Amino acid sequence: MSDWTEVKISVNADDIEKAGDIASMVVPYGIYIEDYRDLEAQAWEIAHIDLIDEELLNKDRSKAIVHVYISPEENPAEAVAFLSERYKAEGIENEIILNECKNEDWENNWKQYFHPIPVGEKLLIRPTWEDEYEAGERKVLNIEPGLAFGTGTHETTRLCLETLEKHISEETTVLDIGCGSGILSIAALLLGAKEVTGVDIDALAVKTALENGEANGFFPPKYNILQGNLTDKVSGKFDVVVANIVADVIILFCKDVASFMKDGAVFITSGIIDTREQDVIDAFGKYGFKIEARHTEGGWVCFECSKK
Repeated sequence: MSDWTEVKISVNADDIEKAGDIASMVVPYGIYIEDYRDLEAQAWEIAHIDLIDEELLNKDRSKAIVHVYISPEENPAEAVAFLSERYKAEGIENEIILNECKNEDWENNWKQYFHPIPVGEKLLIRPTWEDEYEAGERKVLNIEPGLAFGTGTHETTRLCLETLEKHISEETTVLDIGCGSGILSIAALLLGAKEVTGVDIDALAVKTALENGEANGFFPPKYNILQGNLTDKVSGKFDVVVANIVADVIILFCKDVASFMKDGAVFITSGIIDTREQDVIDAFGKYGFKIEARHTEGGWVCFECSKK
């Protein structure tokens, strides 16, 4: 059973209010803030004492810490990407540390928050333990949600899934960069794609993607998962290239992606926080891409691009 993840964000104390507001956008169930600037006054106001533990008195008053707790069905990497980009946009210096935190009640109960969800017009994302669901005409994507790699609930993943629907036929070949759990790759095959190649730099992500592929009946050579950095292990050209990663990596990837696209191919990219949108648009222009469509949800942006 996966553990919850504690995300600790250390900022300059003067930035704590804004940093806390941004952190509150990541989780619906609250945050915890350490701010010791007014320690003595607060201790007197709350407890009417002026005897304070020496360890507390020795805390660095110039820093404050926001604690965010990410449940196992969510994606800490996405949360950190969101926080990092928002803080950068606001000019808030920060240090982010991730810790696993065990809690038996959380471990036993978190699954109640993750249920089968319809995405787009053609898919139903189903956690593997859920047996009661009504798929109708939708293709069922079976997935074991994990701590690190995406479940289909996040806006960026949904935007990519909804966009993929429009571009998949039985002759389509797909390249999925930063494939994580394999959710986009598996979705493409369920939608009828001929062949999919997924790649991720993380060995655990590759293992997870292969297991999720098997759970949906997909194996090599139709479903290929590689461990590598962006396209360093990839060869060939594809009808669809999808990258649900962060803005900085997308900008870096833009200079190479065209060489993996067939004539008429589409480049679908998401994971872009709205404050970095213009940076990504500039990279599209620099490397010869035309934006065909833009989609947005919850402060995240997804683009469909073609080669000029």
